[in-house]
Amino acid sequence: MKNFVLRMMKMRFPWNVWVMLLGGVNFVGGLLFLNTFEGKFALLAMMGALIVMLAIYSKYGFVRLLGLGHILFWLPFVIWNLARLSEPSALNSDFKIWLIAVSVFNSLSLLLDFADVIRFFKGEKAEMS
Repeated sequence: MKNFVLRMMKMRFPWNVWVMLLGGVNFVGGLLFLNTFEGKFALLAMMGALIVMLAIYSKYGFVRLLGLGHILFWLPFVIWNLARLSEPSALNSDFKIWLIAVSVFNSLSLLLDFADVIRFFKGEKAEMS
């Protein structure tokens, strides 16, 4: 796990900053709203994605297939959040702001992740720099 985290931190700017922001929005929000289903879901989705990504990293290295971890766990999380946001009367303002923020960040990440996974299966199997 240490090597994987170090490799993420060595990514080129702005990708290293993007990874920290993405993790921060999910992790900090998950802790702040731990009393909600969505807060727990955020933390569990992060852990699930990390487990998948570590398995991929241990077998293939730092390759585009790593995005599969986010796809498997964040796609259901984003879908759930969007359904939850359609019930505005049930949401307080801070919680609603976080749900919007985490949904936007994770959706942007998912776009990148889908593109990376597709590129991997089209033959771009070399490690990313």
